[in-house]
Amino acid sequence: MRLSLRVFIAVIGLLIVLGTLGTIKGLQIKSMVAYSENFAPPPQTVTVAPVTSSPWETSLRAVGSLEAVQGVMVSAELPGKVIKIAFKPGTHITAGQLLVQQDISAETAELQYAESEAALARKNLKRSQDLVKQKVVPTANLDDNQARYEQAAARVDLIRAAIDKKTIKAPFSGRLGIRQVNLGEYLDSGQHIVSLQSLDPIFVNFQLPQREFARLSPGLSVRVRTEALHDRPIDGKITAINPEINSRTRNIEIQATISNPEERLRPGMYATAEVVLPSQDSLLTIPATSVRYAPYSDSVFLVEPAGDGNEPEQLVLRQQFVRLGEKRGDFVVVRDGLEEGQQVVTTGVFKLRNGQPVVIDNQLAPEFEKAPRPADA
Repeated sequence: MRLSLRVFIAVIGLLIVLGTLGTIKGLQIKSMVAYSENFAPPPQTVTVAPVTSSPWETSLRAVGSLEAVQGVMVSAELPGKVIKIAFKPGTHITAGQLLVQQDISAETAELQYAESEAALARKNLKRSQDLVKQKVVPTANLDDNQARYEQAAARVDLIRAAIDKKTIKAPFSGRLGIRQVNLGEYLDSGQHIVSLQSLDPIFVNFQLPQREFARLSPGLSVRVRTEALHDRPIDGKITAINPEINSRTRNIEIQATISNPEERLRPGMYATAEVVLPSQDSLLTIPATSVRYAPYSDSVFLVEPAGDGNEPEQLVLRQQFVRLGEKRGDFVVVRDGLEEGQQVVTTGVFKLRNGQPVVIDNQLAPEFEKAPRPADA
């Protein structure tokens, strides 16, 4: 009997303890739920920039290639053996400078013989002219001597022309390439000797769609960039526009001329050309880092006062979808979705959410430029 009473008392005590613990735990859970319902996360610190309206340079971009203003592969016109090479590969030469001398010993001997014949024919012609005046010989004799003299003079000119063709000179000033012949080599007609390119100035050829034809004219400024100069822009001018549209691509070919005093640009190089149009449009721009890119649509976060204005110090985010335009440097054009003067978040937009409270701190905001120049460029 005493054992049963003890067990009963122990069970009652255990139930009291469990009830007390359950009550305490329930109160704790209820307190935590109430705290979580009333909890407000601390505002996120953001950097902002205003949506600004600024003049935006209008330009047309295309990919092109560089071409020498004058460029030829110097070749032999007549066959003959090389007896002198008067140039060094890779050097700059002037127009008329001797490049290669072919063997002209045979032509020189023929020239002496032809000149003596021409001298004799000239004397006979003079004698016939005097005799005709004296009416000693008929006029037919004068005509024969006139023809013989002209034939002899023509032969002299022909031999001299052959000598000139075998004395190969630079047709214009420029820089030579790699030598293609050797001393003592027999050259065939048309065989290559050396490349000669005039490099300053230099052409850049590119194409634009036919819809841009009315906006193009000779004299427009062109900015050319190439990897050879680490994309440093070089200014030039449009000097020629092809009057014919390519029937396959419907593009118009354009040629611009740019200065190349250091000869860092060479024919055949790949380049990008940007035609600067005279008109400038006033467009809304924002930093490119403000854009949250997504497949369905691009968006930005605007910083606006929360509520109805009773608490103007509280700022929250509002996600706004936008339609973007051209990008230049650190800025991008906004075609639709924003108004001038609105504040957009400029950094860390991928970790933000709509309606999130924020505070503004621009102390660490990056500087945005239309033409940035990185330190390692």
